[in-house]
Amino acid sequence: MQGRARRKPALVWVARIAVLALGLLWLIPTLGLVVSSFRTGDQIAASGWWRALAPTEQIKVLRTAGAMAQREEAGTFVIEGDLFTPAMREAGASLTGWGFSSRASRLMAPGQTGQLRGGGTMTVDAAGHYRLEKATPFQGENGRYIFVRLRTPPIFTLDNYRALFATQSSPGTAGAQETGMARVFLNTLSVTVPATILPVIAAAFAAYALAWMRFRARASLIVIMVGMLALPLQMALIPLLELHANIGIGKGYLALWLAHTALALPFAIYLMRGYMAGLPRSAIETARVDGANDYQIFIRIVAPLSLPAIASFGVLQFLWTWNDLLAARVFLIDASGSPAVLTNRLVELLGARNAEWQVLAPAAIVSFALPVLLFLALHKALVRGLLALSGAQR
Repeated sequence: MQGRARRKPALVWVARIAVLALGLLWLIPTLGLVVSSFRTGDQIAASGWWRALAPTEQIKVLRTAGAMAQREEAGTFVIEGDLFTPAMREAGASLTGWGFSSRASRLMAPGQTGQLRGGGTMTVDAAGHYRLEKATPFQGENGRYIFVRLRTPPIFTLDNYRALFATQSSPGTAGAQETGMARVFLNTLSVTVPATILPVIAAAFAAYALAWMRFRARASLIVIMVGMLALPLQMALIPLLELHANIGIGKGYLALWLAHTALALPFAIYLMRGYMAGLPRSAIETARVDGANDYQIFIRIVAPLSLPAIASFGVLQFLWTWNDLLAARVFLIDASGSPAVLTNRLVELLGARNAEWQVLAPAAIVSFALPVLLFLALHKALVRGLLALSGAQR
């Protein structure tokens, strides 16, 4: 016994360290996503999120003015201009090197003069002003490409979120408008809230019936329900879609609500029945003696005592439905031909803007913000309900 007592603190510390490590594994990528959502696309491409507070340096390709901008000064042809765009000026960018090759080792310092191929010289200062000089006229209307190394101070902006929620015109359809992220967020809520309430209510009544009511085929129903837990989701989608088509429901929000309800009922009934079956029998029998029927017993006794289990499944069902993509693609099609839910919008953004992380990062933040807030608000009820469910299943 003393040996076990000595080993127990060590096991406790091991468990705490393991939980801390798992928490950090989830927290660090999330923190990086949050930081990246407030950075510009150039800064995300130039450095990692952990260097968000440090200046960034990157090599960019800029172009000078063409031969049309040249002028003659004392027998020398000169082209002068500014390499920086107004956006670069506003960001506070400064030039730390320039050259005619992208190799960093060949970049010259600001103010240094370089020899042009074909004759002539070029000078670029730290502010981005350049000057080309040549004894003969310059040829070409497009100008010369110059590689510059820019140093930009850290920038944090809300423009990424403004661009995400802005309504944009749909390509290829004159006058049509693409659904903004705010509308997609409301569409996802319209799917998730009913798809959470319906299975919770239906499963609670069914679990009470299987736990406390006596009728024929009760044991068979329990066996069928447990067997349905092993049914893969993909196998049920096409039969459900055909059933909806045959009874006239088709595709839409109602079809998606019923699909989520049907797919969630076996697991919900299994958990709630195990919890309700563990309630004190004396309370149920006393209510029956007092003349209460099954509906009154469920509403006044069983449902209030089962709130931890009901709340736990409600939170889990909300998270599952909120993060669903497969069922939405099958049962929900909007006017543009795609389901207007958050998960599908993220897939569309990833396909169309796979290099624009400044748009994908805030979109990901918006998609998991509400589930995280819901979990933080109800985590005590969730843990209490899951512990009670696990104890009732033993």
